[in-house]
Amino acid sequence: MKNVFTAIVLFSFLFLTGTLRINAQINIRVSAHIAPPPIEVYTQPNCPGDGYIWTPGYWAYGADGYYWIPGVWVLPPGPGLLWTPGYWDFVDGLYQWYPGYWGASVGYYGGINYGWGYFGTGYSGGRWQSGHFYYNTAVSRINTSAIHNVYSEKSVQHTFKNVNHSSFNGNGGIIYKPLANERREEASKQIQPTSEQNSHYQKSVQDKGQFSSPRQVHPSAISMDRIGGNRFNSGGRKMGGGAHH
Repeated sequence: MKNVFTAIVLFSFLFLTGTLRINAQINIRVSAHIAPPPIEVYTQPNCPGDGYIWTPGYWAYGADGYYWIPGVWVLPPGPGLLWTPGYWDFVDGLYQWYPGYWGASVGYYGGINYGWGYFGTGYSGGRWQSGHFYYNTAVSRINTSAIHNVYSEKSVQHTFKNVNHSSFNGNGGIIYKPLANERREEASKQIQPTSEQNSHYQKSVQDKGQFSSPRQVHPSAISMDRIGGNRFNSGGRKMGGGAHH
């Protein structure tokens, strides 16, 4: 597989204890000759507490191929910020990864249906109001006995049923061009993923159970209730704490 994929580091990188460590969410773009696997379909864990925002799972690229970064509830780096997921784009025979970021609104993420509020454009799982984040219980899994800043807007409710599970934009995948407001968001200030998100990424890279292979139907952990917290498999069953192997 290493002979099939070509990683192209376009920006900064660093060496740590003699090993190249890549932060694919912030500083680099990666290109590959083979398409990423379809998006995993899974049950979202309940929100662990007030203020957390859902960041969907996605396929990233490593030295041994594609691996799944579990979807996870994350505390944003500041009030009023929303997460724009990264996405794969197929152009000129290569699949290129565009990293995700925080911003005042949700930008373009290739039209990819990541589920749980990220249905291809924007985010319908919640919204900021008067300095607090309010959760849409028609989309997000919220314990309303513990979290009271909620609303229900069923008109935006979607599921993965009968939709394209493709994980990339372009020929053979999702055909969707950015809207004007998505282009404006791309040009505005982008805030990098938090240190916790970086840690989440690195631990997933080191977990061999997350790699895509013909012998493994699903990655071992599909989602998490928080970074370093409980992990859940494709059936939504809790796997225990955040230790990775």
